[in-house]
Amino acid sequence: MTTFVTAAFCLVRDRQLLTVRKAGSTRFMLPGGKIDPGESAREAAVREVMEEVGLDVTGVGEPLGRFHDVAANEPDSWVDATVYVTHLRPEDAPAPLAEIAEQRWLGLDGDLPADLAPLLRNHVVPSLRAHLATA
Repeated sequence: MTTFVTAAFCLVRDRQLLTVRKAGSTRFMLPGGKIDPGESAREAAVREVMEEVGLDVTGVGEPLGRFHDVAANEPDSWVDATVYVTHLRPEDAPAPLAEIAEQRWLGLDGDLPADLAPLLRNHVVPSLRAHLATA
């Protein structure tokens, strides 16, 4: 099995998490993607957020954790993701760019929809809820 090493950002506003659906996928996930050679996980996460939703998150946020689960869009593959979290300002206006077909705000206090990527559903959201409870 192949493992993809990735990085992503939890973009939070008013206890809602920004999720994106890439073209050709039915699953919602965090803005993020594969780490390029010579790039740190944070650099990759910052680059991917800019490419996918047009926000500059350079120098903001903190690590949430490193998570491992089945890849949502790659058959017979796993994803090993370093995830960061930051709170968006009221003036931040993310918009779907590049390969992003749709973005959706996910409420963090209710039940989770069935169309979330496994990494997001099984690891990131529970960790983010715990993080926000202690923040």
